[in-house]
Amino acid sequence: MQAVYITEFGTPENLEIREIPDPATPQNTQVLVRVKTAGLNRADLLQVAGLYPPPAGYSNNIPGLEFAGEVVEVGNHVCKWKAGDRVFGIVAGESQAELLLIDEALLAQIPENLSFIHAAAVPEAFITAHDAVFTLGGLSEGKTLLIHAVGSGVGLAGLQIAKAKGATVLGTSRTAQKLERCSEFGLDLGIATSETKFAEAVLEKTGGRGVDVILDLVGGAYFELNLASLAMKGRLILVGLTSGRMAQFNLGIALQKRASIIGTTLRGRSNEEKAEATSYFVDDVLPMLIAGTVEPNVDRVYPVNDVVAAYNYLKSNESFGKVVLEF
Repeated sequence: MQAVYITEFGTPENLEIREIPDPATPQNTQVLVRVKTAGLNRADLLQVAGLYPPPAGYSNNIPGLEFAGEVVEVGNHVCKWKAGDRVFGIVAGESQAELLLIDEALLAQIPENLSFIHAAAVPEAFITAHDAVFTLGGLSEGKTLLIHAVGSGVGLAGLQIAKAKGATVLGTSRTAQKLERCSEFGLDLGIATSETKFAEAVLEKTGGRGVDVILDLVGGAYFELNLASLAMKGRLILVGLTSGRMAQFNLGIALQKRASIIGTTLRGRSNEEKAEATSYFVDDVLPMLIAGTVEPNVDRVYPVNDVVAAYNYLKSNESFGKVVLEF
């Protein structure tokens, strides 16, 4: 089979399409999926750079955290899926290949109203956002959410789900253009962060109260202002570290506000934990996708042979929503 392959850690120019052996025949609860499309994520860029290796058991050289495709063959203990079923899901690596061996519990059925292209833009963004904002953040109707990098794949997913559930959503972005486009998805307040001074705007919008939950896809540079932006008993959910891993802040503010600071990642979780997050997504978000209440946002689609161009476009930070590879 063909797969995206990292020939040497560094830049996207070190990617190529390589012939590698097919996966083994599925056993027990394993499912063999023919990948039709795969979404790109910043974690893939970090893996290419040699900064984010996958967990044990996955190749360092084949990236990919999400996919959409068709079931080819199932193990003898699989009861939910059959050949020909359209499925999508998250994995810890190796999804940017023509064939993928995966446990049945990590799969979800693609709604009939979604193409393979749009389905590939769903799993990592929507499962991550739902898990962070609702399972960990406990956001509910009438509450207020702040999303950093709201124009990203995870940001847009979190925005849509939160609005569908009756929350007020504030969002930050480095560009006014992305904020303007997010308003079409229901964003209540967009805050440009060229100077990273977003706390004043948050407190003004909330009457000095602050927000109940923050979905932070940025990291270190925003940490101190995040604490200033939180309401009493607010929850800060740390998902991304694009602005750095280190932060200096006043612990007294965290104590005074009785704040919860929660770090999370999907990739390093066990299959059982990933299956649980997938199950919550199927129960809570999949019906919204079927109804069209929320929808994946695809920015650009690249044939897999143009993988270098696709990765460089994602790296440029110009994308609004997801970049998808098509096999």
